[in-house]
Amino acid sequence: MNRIDVRFKQLREQGRKALIPYVTAGYPGPDSTVAVLHAAVESGADLIEVGMPFSDVMADGPVIQEACARSLEQGTGLEQVLAMVAEFRRGDADTPVILMGYANPIERRGVARFCEEAAAAGVDGLLIVDCPADEAEEMRSQLARHDLHQIFLVAPTTTDARLKRAAELAGGFLYYVSIKGVTGGANLDTASLAPAVERVRAAAGVPVAVGFGIRTPEHAAAAAESADAVIIGSALVERLGKADSAAAAVAAARDYLAPIRRAMDNTASPQSDVVTA
Repeated sequence: MNRIDVRFKQLREQGRKALIPYVTAGYPGPDSTVAVLHAAVESGADLIEVGMPFSDVMADGPVIQEACARSLEQGTGLEQVLAMVAEFRRGDADTPVILMGYANPIERRGVARFCEEAAAAGVDGLLIVDCPADEAEEMRSQLARHDLHQIFLVAPTTTDARLKRAAELAGGFLYYVSIKGVTGGANLDTASLAPAVERVRAAAGVPVAVGFGIRTPEHAAAAAESADAVIIGSALVERLGKADSAAAAVAAARDYLAPIRRAMDNTASPQSDVVTA
């Protein structure tokens, strides 16, 4: 069974919600990524999203744009990203790892080759921003050969037909983009979140995670009341960017994520009735 499914099953049995931090591979420096991933898990992360640096991150705001640019300048490509995951996996056999990025670098490397390499490194799923469900047949078939899940984005503007298609094909979880715009662009509108998540949940056979706009423990706790998972990216990356050493980046990750984990755990919320495979 894929580690993502195992983890959500465990969380459901525990009555807990998943905390999923996003880290741009190679940022703030190539020597910090693996240590930050371990620190995130020690601070309460249940799954990890690792961003694959790319030059045209169209869904991301200035924080992650800058992180990708700096990471690329320091020589972080797909080979280095996979090596970082493999190194992390040697110290952590259980925490699911999702790679997030864009189709171009994967297609240049070769979809079949990349999926094989990702599985060998210990990756559990891919979120390809510019590969929506209605264009995902080749990618999904290659991922399935290696028991890798393809995770799809859905948004407030997603039509019922496209939501249905994404729900039919999704593996692991559906990623609900809680705001209109790019990452880091606005704060979470907690008042509108619950009905939006319920719309997605009604179509989905997998857990629903909420991301974009979550910056504070209060935001995370509010999102955890309705969603199965909370994803935090730009706010964490922004703090990591201020670190001047790997040790400082580790401390920043711990200081930021631990209060969020506590806030989520202190939120009384009903368990999801989603059944994962």
